[in-house]
Amino acid sequence: MLFYILLFLGIVSLWWHWRARDRTKVTNLAGKYIFITGCDTGFGNMAAKVFDKKGFRVFASCLTETGAKELKAVTSKQLQTVLLDVRDSDSVKKVAARVKAEVQSEGLWGLVNNAGIMGPSAPTDWLDIEHFREPIEVNLIGLINVTINMLPLIKKAKGRIVNVSSVGGRLAFSGGGYFPSKFGVEGFNDSLRRDMKAFGVKVCCIQPGLFKTALSNPGKIMKEKEVIWNNLPPDIKKQYGEEYFQKDAAKKQKLSKICLNKDISPVVQCMEHALTSLHPRAHYVVGQDAKLFWNLLSRMPAVIQDFLLLWNRVELAVSHAK
Repeated sequence: MLFYILLFLGIVSLWWHWRARDRTKVTNLAGKYIFITGCDTGFGNMAAKVFDKKGFRVFASCLTETGAKELKAVTSKQLQTVLLDVRDSDSVKKVAARVKAEVQSEGLWGLVNNAGIMGPSAPTDWLDIEHFREPIEVNLIGLINVTINMLPLIKKAKGRIVNVSSVGGRLAFSGGGYFPSKFGVEGFNDSLRRDMKAFGVKVCCIQPGLFKTALSNPGKIMKEKEVIWNNLPPDIKKQYGEEYFQKDAAKKQKLSKICLNKDISPVVQCMEHALTSLHPRAHYVVGQDAKLFWNLLSRMPAVIQDFLLLWNRVELAVSHAK
């Protein structure tokens, strides 16, 4: 009996120590420079506003002039917006040069790689290479390019790199370029984290579930999918069945309602912890759907993953063929 009491007390002590360690903050962060990509809407937009209020000197990169103007109108004079398409290498280099000129010897405390797109989400045999190319160019190649160009400034400050991935970087539950891109982000993040330890740079990965943002707009996703469906060859449509698209849309809508996290602030809170904690976590799993289902499922054997994911799929017409 004494053994179990001591074991319980040991576990409680370790948990308490971990909680105390997790809450320890870096001091003197006011006025530090951070750079955030993808600030037009969603996570990046909220993060830019939150970190601006907390006293960081924020570089908020936006894809559109409209996004930049709207953000600038509701933030302090200290926040600087920059136009950046992460797919454009010349633009990335110019923005990095501008940031370098501003931060000078202080360096860049934080880089938040948030910019991302969903791209078409459909069965693989509906797609061509261009459907895969754009999400990979934005979500993975663009993220790597921004990181490489900002890395000397991060090393100078012994700062933080926060890469926004997805639970889709742990488990692919649909076809398209989004999931390969996020698996790539996970691999890049892990290797970068190990490479940067010697320089005092901490690298973190945020893995959100399904949140209500422009990226995960179900209406937009289904419209893109419908365009692809309407242009499929007759033989592919025959294999899937003429009613497949409508049935699939209904199932996806139902699943979205169950999984969707409407409050995006927990993702920004994870960004804040990664940037300000003395001991940031390597990975942050965010969202009730991610914690209670996707993260657990990603750790299960493939046979269980396949069974549960295919259980929600619409049966194909070809399944009835003899």
